[in-house]
Amino acid sequence: MTRITKLVVANRGEIARRVARTAKAMGMATVAVFSEPDSDAPFVAEADESVPLGGTTPADSYLRGDRIIAAAKLTGADAVHPGYGFLAESASFAQAVIDAGLVWVGPPPSAIAAMGSKLEAKRIMEEAGVPALPSIDLTGLDEDGMANAAEQIGWPVLVKASAGGGGKGMRVVHGRGDLGEAVEGAAREAGSAFGDATVFLEHYLERARHVEIQVVADGLGAVAHLFERDCSIQRRHQKIIEESPSPAVGSELRSRMGEAATAAARAVGYVSAGTVEFLLHEGQFWFLEMNTRLQVEHPVTEAVTGLDLVRLQLRIAQGEPLPPEVAAAEMLGHAVEARLYAEDPATYFLPATGTLHRFRITHPGVRVDSGVEDGSAVTVYYDPMLAKVIARAPNRTEAVAVLTAALAGAEIHGVTTNRDLLVRVLRHPDFTAGQADTGFLERHDPAELGGPLPTASETSLHAVAAALAVQAERRVEPPVLAGVPSGWRNNPSQPQRVDFDGPHGTVAVGYRFARAGLEVEVDGVSVPGLAVHQVTATWVDIESDGVRRRYRVHRRGRDTWVDGPEGCSHLVEHLRFPDAVAEEIPGSLHAPMPGRVVKVLVAENDPVVAGQALLVLEAMKMEHTLRAPHTGKVISVKAQPEDQVEAAQTLIVVE
Repeated sequence: MTRITKLVVANRGEIARRVARTAKAMGMATVAVFSEPDSDAPFVAEADESVPLGGTTPADSYLRGDRIIAAAKLTGADAVHPGYGFLAESASFAQAVIDAGLVWVGPPPSAIAAMGSKLEAKRIMEEAGVPALPSIDLTGLDEDGMANAAEQIGWPVLVKASAGGGGKGMRVVHGRGDLGEAVEGAAREAGSAFGDATVFLEHYLERARHVEIQVVADGLGAVAHLFERDCSIQRRHQKIIEESPSPAVGSELRSRMGEAATAAARAVGYVSAGTVEFLLHEGQFWFLEMNTRLQVEHPVTEAVTGLDLVRLQLRIAQGEPLPPEVAAAEMLGHAVEARLYAEDPATYFLPATGTLHRFRITHPGVRVDSGVEDGSAVTVYYDPMLAKVIARAPNRTEAVAVLTAALAGAEIHGVTTNRDLLVRVLRHPDFTAGQADTGFLERHDPAELGGPLPTASETSLHAVAAALAVQAERRVEPPVLAGVPSGWRNNPSQPQRVDFDGPHGTVAVGYRFARAGLEVEVDGVSVPGLAVHQVTATWVDIESDGVRRRYRVHRRGRDTWVDGPEGCSHLVEHLRFPDAVAEEIPGSLHAPMPGRVVKVLVAENDPVVAGQALLVLEAMKMEHTLRAPHTGKVISVKAQPEDQVEAAQTLIVVE
C-alpha cells in the first residue's frame, strides 16, 4: 500500500476546502493551486502550502495540468486529488499524474475515457444490460438530417453535449423550427466548456425524475453502492436541490437501480467513488451518464450513511480495500441539500457578480460547504455557486423544515442570489409532497418563485428599522431617550425622513418622537400600533400589532440589508442631494456582467417583439441570451461578435 503524506488539491473554492478538510483530518499536508483572481480566497489561506498557477480564466489556470503537476513536484507532494469539475474527468490528466510518479486520487484513466463520451457510455451500458434512452449522433448531419433524427426519436428531444456535464451544451427542443439554433448553441457552448463540440439527440422525458446512485469500488475488485440521491429540482439542466433517499424510490426499485449502477461500474473497471445517473419515470429507469468523480451533491449521501466519501477515495487511492462499514451501510434519516448560487432567477438565472459584504449561515443542525466568506469577490471567471447547505433529520419533513429555516434566516448581502427561490421551492406543495420532477421550474415561474420573501407590508417595517438604524449610526450626541435615536422635540415639528428604493418600489419613512412616544409614517400614512423598544446601528426591536420582532441591520454606503423573521430586504437610500446624471436612452439593454459577445441576432431598424432573442453573451462558462424587453424597433447596436464587454455596458437599444 502507498501512504499519501502531502496532497495537491487541483481545484478551487468549496471543492478545494472540502477535500482539504478530510485530508488534514487524515494527517495529510495539503497544497492549494490558485489563479490570479483566487489569490486571496479562503481555500488558499487554509492550505499548508500554495502555488500560483497564473492566469485568470480556467484555461489559463485550473485546466493547465502541466502547471498542477509542476506544483506537486515543487512542493514534494505525492498525490493529486482533482476535486469535481475542471480536470476531474480528464483521462489525459489522470494519466499524466500517474506518469509523473504521483498517486491519482480517482478512477483509472481507461474508465474516465470510456465514460467521457456520453455516446460511447450509452453503448457500453447497453452491452452491460443497463437500459438507456434512444439517442442519435448529429455529427455530419444537415438540418434535414437532424430533423429526421428527431422525428425518429420522438419529440421533444434534448440536444446534449457528448463531453462534460453540469447543464452546459444542453437544449430542450419541442419542434423542427427551433432545432437548428439549439444544436448550434449547444455545440458552441460545449466546445468552449469542454473542448469538444460533439452533440447528440436524446428523447426528452418531460415528467421524469433524476435519480442517481453513488458507487464506490476498490482496486481489489469490490464494488458497492451507497443508495440513491434524487436531484430532480433543476434549472437550465443543473441541479439546485438534492436529497437522499428519493421520495419516489422504494426498497425493490432501490435494489434494481443499485444492481444496474454496480454493473455499470464493473463494465468499465471502475475504482474510487463515482455516480451513475438515471432518469426515472413510472417505475422504469434509463441510464443517463456516469460521472467518474465525486459529485457536488455527495454530502447528502454522507449525511444519511455516516461515511466520508473523500476519506474513502483517499483510502482506495492508497491501495486499501473497501472498509467493512461500506457493506454494512444503512440509510439513517433523511438529508436535503440546496445549492446557493449568485444569480438572478428573475432574468432566467443570469449569474451575478460583486462583493459579498456579509455571508452567514449559522442555523443549528446544518452543514455549509462554501468557498466564500465576508468580503469575498464573486467574479465572472468561474461557476457562480457560493455554497451548499445541507440539513439532516430523522425524517424528510423535518429535514426540509430545517433547511428552509437555515436559508430563510441566512445573511447574504452584496450579491443577488437564488436564496429566496430555494426557500419557495422547499415550501411548495409539490415538493413537500415529494412529487417534484425535472420539469418543476418549467411549470412554475422562476421569476415569481425567486421574488423577495418579505411582502410589501413587511418590507415597510424593514424600512422603518433601516431608517432608525441610519439615524442611530449618524447621531453624534447621546439620545434623548435611552435606546432610541435622537429626534424628540419639545415643540411639534416635521418628521425626520429617509427614503429607500426597495424590492417592492420606493418606501418613504418619516418619524418623530413626541410626548406620547414614537410616531411613524410610511409613504405619508401614519402607522398605528407600532412601538420601538431598542435601536442600535446594527439591530432594531420593533413591536407591531402586539408582536415584537428583532431586525438585524447591515449598512454599506447607501445600501442597507434588513434581515427579519420574514426574510431579507435590500434597501438603497436616496441621496438627499444627488449628482446630475446624464439621461440614458430609453430601451437600452445592458451587459449583465463582463463577458464575450458570441452572436448578434439583429441589426439597426429591425422590428422585434417582446422576448425575442437579440444577442448571445458568454460568461461564467455559460451562454446567456439577452431578449427584447418590449415590442419595438432596434435603433442602435453597440456591440459586435467577439467584443469583450463590461458589466452595465449598453449593447442594444430598442425603441
